[in-house]
Amino acid sequence: MPWLPPPPAAILVAGDLQRSLDAFVDGADAFFSSLAAVKWGVLAIALLFHFGNIALRSRAWFNTLRAAYPDGTFRWRWILGAYVAGVGVNSVVPVRGGDVIKIYLAKSGIPSSRYATVTSSFFVESVFDITAGSFVMLFAITKGVLPSLPQLPNLPAFDLAFWADHPQFALFSLTALAVGLLVLFAVLSVRAVVFWGRVRQGVVILTDRRRYLRQVASVQAVAWVMRFFAFFFFLEAFNVGGSASNALLVMSVQALSTLTPFTPGGAGAQQALLVYVFRDIAPKATVLAYSVGQQIAIAAFNAAAAVVALILMAGTADFRKIVRLGQEEKEREVESAA
Repeated sequence: MPWLPPPPAAILVAGDLQRSLDAFVDGADAFFSSLAAVKWGVLAIALLFHFGNIALRSRAWFNTLRAAYPDGTFRWRWILGAYVAGVGVNSVVPVRGGDVIKIYLAKSGIPSSRYATVTSSFFVESVFDITAGSFVMLFAITKGVLPSLPQLPNLPAFDLAFWADHPQFALFSLTALAVGLLVLFAVLSVRAVVFWGRVRQGVVILTDRRRYLRQVASVQAVAWVMRFFAFFFFLEAFNVGGSASNALLVMSVQALSTLTPFTPGGAGAQQALLVYVFRDIAPKATVLAYSVGQQIAIAAFNAAAAVVALILMAGTADFRKIVRLGQEEKEREVESAA
């Protein structure tokens, strides 16, 4: 048999992505076939808790920014609007493009603010999220329901299967990222004192432990409770069964499916992982209908809220224009600092 060269990386990516999209399409078919069984009142309660989670997280971010700019005059409702807009765009655009909008809108509402400071303030939010997420993942691991590393390439989830199936390319990507960060550091070292001063300003609340626990960690803790109840009622609305265990499993799946967000909201990855995790709990069709139904409901809700926020704050719902404006303003700020 003649030797055949390995397929190009683009073909491999396309194949894995197709498997992921097929999983989402299968779930969509199951969802639309079971619309009559959806408990719409319970679904509305789930979305209410979902918005409560967003609002509380924006409040924690507002408190972080207020500590960074104690003399600035800005309101929580502006930061809430920026957060809602960013979350909404992230629901329909891959690779977290909504974060650019979130940062741009937040900066525009804080007098004399800088991109480095507003961007670094994101790190404060991640401190509690990583801690809480670790406990959620530990629960899922102890239950023994998550797929093992050798099983990941067999899942129809591009976000996870591609990296597991092509470890050499994953290593190359990590190496390229490390080199890129080193080059970025070398470029910024010319203005290191100013740059790192602005970065530290964004996380200054971490230096005041009592204030951080009172104004950020405690607020995020309540937000995680809101998120838990949102998933609890989503499971109940789509007839999978609302329980503490099931809600925690969904939270762990969401964390895994959005590690490498090449598809909006981890579409495809969520469906594949949920079918695997709930294989002994509910029929495949029910899990697929729930997964896609929940994702569609959240994406539609987030997108609608984002449109309202963008129109009220920026006078346009064209998020591409806002992204472009944000990038141009950031470039001007860098040139001005140089």
